[in-house]
Amino acid sequence: MNTANQSDQIMYEAKQALSRQVQNRSIGMKSRALKRTHFWKKLGRMAIATGAILVGAGVIGTIINGLGFAGVMATGLAVAAALYVFANYPKMKVPRAENLSREKLDVLAGKTEIWLEAQRPALPAPAAKLVDGIGVQLDALAPQLQRLDEREPAAMEVRKLVGEHLPELITGFRRIPPHLQKEERNGRTPEEQLVGGLKTIEQEIDSMTRKIANGELDQLAVRERYLELKYHGAEDTAN
Repeated sequence: MNTANQSDQIMYEAKQALSRQVQNRSIGMKSRALKRTHFWKKLGRMAIATGAILVGAGVIGTIINGLGFAGVMATGLAVAAALYVFANYPKMKVPRAENLSREKLDVLAGKTEIWLEAQRPALPAPAAKLVDGIGVQLDALAPQLQRLDEREPAAMEVRKLVGEHLPELITGFRRIPPHLQKEERNGRTPEEQLVGGLKTIEQEIDSMTRKIANGELDQLAVRERYLELKYHGAEDTAN
């Protein structure tokens, strides 16, 4: 493969990488915004790298009185390679489940959505559909979180629900071997318990959003025992 073809191939792969990132479906506006920020940072790095290579090539051309055909092709290949690298790296990091409860309130919804998107392919269809609905609820909750102080009890309740109960429910289900996820125990299967828990969490996020919006912070409380039964039931099935 000659230099021109190599350059074209690298450019094509870089465009495909960027296209995949743009088209990656988001479950909410907040995760989409985080991805967009990451995407524009990549474009910025690509522009800086391209500019640096072209300036460097220009300086070298001035010193040696012209780059010649080989120099021009080498410059093109270097630009294409730089675009490929910055189109693919760095990858956007998926938050770790154990870190969600420590995220700042202004990014908690978006980071949780990013994490949910990474879990969705491993979930049964009914649960994946509920995850999409939770993304909508998190988008509605996000503006209300801007009103909360990190030290307020309401903020701690939000972290408990979104940053602890939600990831524990899903990770608990994923720890169950696939062949046992549809096996009934105590009248319910782990899949049914997962779906029930996600429905409860979706309702609780909506309730929190309404209460914070109405200033009812003193009434904000998570139905802890009910949620524990939902996600611990799935974990118990695995044991």
